[in-house]
Amino acid sequence: MRAYVAARHRKGLGGRSLQRELSAVRSFFNYLRREAEVKTNPVVGVRAPKTARKLPTPLDVDEMGQLLNVNHDSPLAIRDWAMMELMYSAGLRLAELVSLNVDSIDLADNSVPVSGKGSKTRIVPIGRFAKESLKQWLKERNHMTNPGETALFISSRGTRISARAVQQRMKQWGISQGIDSPVHPHRLRHSFASHLLESSGDLRAVQELLGHADISTTQIYTHIDFQHLAKVYDAAHPRAKASVGSRPDSKKKPLKNA
Repeated sequence: MRAYVAARHRKGLGGRSLQRELSAVRSFFNYLRREAEVKTNPVVGVRAPKTARKLPTPLDVDEMGQLLNVNHDSPLAIRDWAMMELMYSAGLRLAELVSLNVDSIDLADNSVPVSGKGSKTRIVPIGRFAKESLKQWLKERNHMTNPGETALFISSRGTRISARAVQQRMKQWGISQGIDSPVHPHRLRHSFASHLLESSGDLRAVQELLGHADISTTQIYTHIDFQHLAKVYDAAHPRAKASVGSRPDSKKKPLKNA
C-alpha cells in the first residue's frame, strides 16, 4: 500500500486525493474483515503525503479601490457597496456579515460587535468609508424592509440576505469592475488581513480583529507578506535580478592569496 501511494504521488496525484483513495480502500478491507475474508487491514498506518496549505490570494490595494468604486445608482448597488466596504473595513466572515442586525452597528462609536465562531463576540472598528456607505444604505433600507425585519442587509424581497446571494453579487461586481480574478467574500477578509499586517506588522492585533482563536491561523498571512517582499526583492535587488550575462566575469584573474 505504501508503494502504491508513492507511485500515485509520483504521477502527480495530490495529498487530498490520495487520502480519499486510502479511506476507500481502508473501508473496503474493514468490510472484508467483518466478512472474515481477510485477517488484517493492510491500510492501517498508511498515510498520504501532506497536502501543501493553499495560501489565500488577496486583492492588492489598487484592486480593492477599483472594486469599491461603485456607482451608487440604485438601492441594491448602495447595499452591495456597504457590504463590501464593511467586510473589507472590519475583516468580517461571510456568516458574520449576513447575521448582523440593524441595531448592531454603532455609527457614533465607529464600531460593530461581531458574533464569530464558537459564539465568541468581538468589537471591531470600522473606517470612514464603511461608515459613509452604511449611512447611505440605512436610508435606502428603510424603504425596502419588511415590517419587523431586524437584518442589517436585506434582499430585494425585504428579508435577510442569504450568504449565497452575497457571493453571487460580489462575483458580479468583480466582473463589472474589471477585476481580473474572481472576487468572493472571503477574499475581502484576506485582503483586510494582508493589508493591515503589511502596514503594521502587528500579528497579535490582526489575530484579534479577525477573531482567530489560535495565532497559528493568523500566521498564514505572514507567508503572504513574505511572498510580497520576495517579489519586491527579486524585482529591485541588482544581485537578485542579474542575468548570467551581467554577472561578474568569471575569466578575470583570481585574487592572490592573502
